[in-house]
This record gives sequence, structure tokens and C-alpha cells, in this order.
Amino acid sequence: MDKSPDIHEYISQVQTLLTKHQLLTTLADKQNRVELQKVLDQLPPGPIARILESLSAEDRQYVWQLVPDAKKEEILLETDDDVRVELLFEVTSPIHSANIRIFDLHEGRLRQITIESREDLAKAKPIWVDLVDPEDELLSWTSEIFGPELPDPRDITDLETSARFYVEDNGEVHLHSDFLLDRENESRNAIVAFILSKDTLFSIRNEELPVFRLQRLRARAQSGYVSEAKDVLLDLYAADVEYSAGALEDVYSELESVGRQVYGTEMTDEESARILAAIAEEEDLNGRIRRNVRDTRRALSFLMRGKFLSETQHGDVREILRDIESLDGHTAFLFNKINFLMDAIVGFVNINQNKVIKQLTIISIIFMPLNLLAGIGGMSEYSMMTHRIPWPVSYFIFTVGMVLVGWITLICLRYFGNKKPKKALSR
Repeated sequence: MDKSPDIHEYISQVQTLLTKHQLLTTLADKQNRVELQKVLDQLPPGPIARILESLSAEDRQYVWQLVPDAKKEEILLETDDDVRVELLFEVTSPIHSANIRIFDLHEGRLRQITIESREDLAKAKPIWVDLVDPEDELLSWTSEIFGPELPDPRDITDLETSARFYVEDNGEVHLHSDFLLDRENESRNAIVAFILSKDTLFSIRNEELPVFRLQRLRARAQSGYVSEAKDVLLDLYAADVEYSAGALEDVYSELESVGRQVYGTEMTDEESARILAAIAEEEDLNGRIRRNVRDTRRALSFLMRGKFLSETQHGDVREILRDIESLDGHTAFLFNKINFLMDAIVGFVNINQNKVIKQLTIISIIFMPLNLLAGIGGMSEYSMMTHRIPWPVSYFIFTVGMVLVGWITLICLRYFGNKKPKKALSR
């Protein structure tokens, strides 16, 4: 059955409520949000995805914040790629501050607490405090209320390896880890600072990362997914390894596409330059993935050596480490494949250069006997030998002789160049 008329009706209703949202006062706006929330609660994921695709970027983020958490993962599967990327990166929301997200544990699920003032922050009893490019005032509030001294994310970009993982005298555990950020035409590692303090995980970073967005969706949608702050930390590391594995699959697909071009019979210098640039980009991403998973391994090893984890969590860490081992082997394989493709392309470039040199060599060989004859013709002895022959006739015969010599030389070069070597007789 075609349900498009119903979807259009819901889209119109949602747009009407969004218009009211832009005009109403704070109290009336809250009533309007409740009404919009009821509409979204009634709809299945498919129609909500169509509604989100029809809205502007600002209205889409407003509606997305009101969508029930249990439906979000299914909705993301239904939306177009562009809309999905926008929702995953979760641009600044007009409802909740994009700089801080507070989560507590409610019925076995992560629940985000709305923070609109310092008083809301003081009332919270979180297991996870997530800070994204926070202002100095927000960092100060969070430190005063919850205890740990939080670093400025702008100061955690260049740290020595020995300073990445340590324990304070008061028992706070500090970890600074790389997380992969792989976007179109942009791949890099972003540093995230973690602090485990009094059963609360604090994460501080400069920008939003897909791994954190996906982790929040999973933890809020699945009951029992996390039970304490260290579970959240381990699941973030596991999600980062999974995200790195997906990026490696993209690298392999791109190299396969490049390989099909390299395995052709011929390749111009322009094509070689373009393919070399593409391979260099994939090599850079592969190196970043390798660095990222190795940093994750160091962080997990630090947690295991420090005896901060339960037996169940030790089992989870061992599973993550096994996944990292498989990724290490895969990155090494891709490095070998990249080197092979590089060598193949350089081989094509050498072949093209050899063809040019061969042509120049042939021309040189053809003109070498002609130069000898021309030198003889310019000698005085030649004039003495031909003094009884009119000079136009003698030089005409001499020119014809030079042409014949050049032609015979070219024929000989082609004959010996195309002659195939005889196969060795088998004994």
C-alpha cells in the first residue's frame, strides 16, 4: 500500500509545529515541543526518516533531538547518506548545549540529562560527562562540581607517550588516546582525554567524532550495554577499533580499484601521476589506522596492568586486543599491496621513458653512417676524385647514396629488433 499521502500529512504537521517553535515564548515553546514529541512517538522509523530528509538542516537537528533514542539507530539506516552523516556528526543543537553532554544510568541504559544551567549540572549524578570543545567557564563549572581538574582540549594535542597514561595521587586515572576521524578528503587522528574519577568517566576533545556518536546511540538503545563508567570507556575503544576496521575496508576497496587500472597493458605518465596520488592518500590513511589501533592497545594494556578492571572487563579487553591483532596483520598486508602497486606504476613510468630513449637511439643509429658519409663528402679528396664529373651530378649521386644507406640501416634495425630469440632445446 502507498502511504505517501500520510507521510506528506505528517511532514506538513511537523513543519507547522516547527514554525510555532520559532515564534513562541519559552513556556509555550515547551508545550509545542511536547506536542511534536507525541507526533514522533507515534511514527515508525521509516516515515521519521522521510520527514528528516524533507527539513532544513536547523529544523532537522531540532527534530532529531526529540526522536526517541530507541528509534534512532533504525532511522539512521533508513535515511540518505548525506542526512545520516549530518545526524551522526550532530551539529550544534538549539535545545541542548553541544559542548557538554551528561549521561546517567537509567534502567540499564545510558540516559542523557538536559543541561541548560549550572544548577542542572550540579543536580546531575552522571557516569559519563562528555565535553566537546568546552569554554573555560564550562570547564571550571564541571571541575568545581565533580572534582577532577579537567584539561583544556587545546593543550592535549602534543604529549609525550610517557605522559599519555598515568594515575594521580588521589586515584584519578588519566588517558590520552588517538581516535580516527575519516571523512571524505580528510583523514586524521584526533586526541581525546579521558579521566576516570569516582565512578565517573570524563571525556574531553576538540571536535565531535563519529565513534562517540555511535556509542551514545547504542548505549541508549540497548539495555545492559553498560553498567559503569569503565564499561563506557572500553566500549568507546571497541567502537574505535570497529571504526578503524571499516576504514581499512575502504582502503582495500580503493586499492582494488587502483589495481584494476595498474594491471592494464599501458599507462600514460598523466595516469601514473594521478594513481600515485591516490595510492599515497590511501597509504597515509593506512598509516593513521595503524597508529590509532596501536595507541588503543597501549591504553588497554595500561588499564590491565593497573588492575582497574573486573574479570569480565578483562575478558572484553582481550577480545578487543584480538581484534587489534587482526587489524595489525591487515594493515601490514595493505602496506605490501601499496608497495607492489607503487613499484608497478614506477615500472610503467620506466617503460614509457625507455620507449622515448629507444626512439632517440634509433634516430642516432640511422644518422651515424650518414654523418660519416657527409664528413667524407666535405673533404677535399672527394672533390679531387670527382673533378671530372659535374658537381651537380656527383652530389646528387652522393645524396642518393646517403638515403639508401639510411634506409638499409632502418631495415636492419627493424629486422633485428623484431627477431624473436630461439627457444632452448630440451634435453
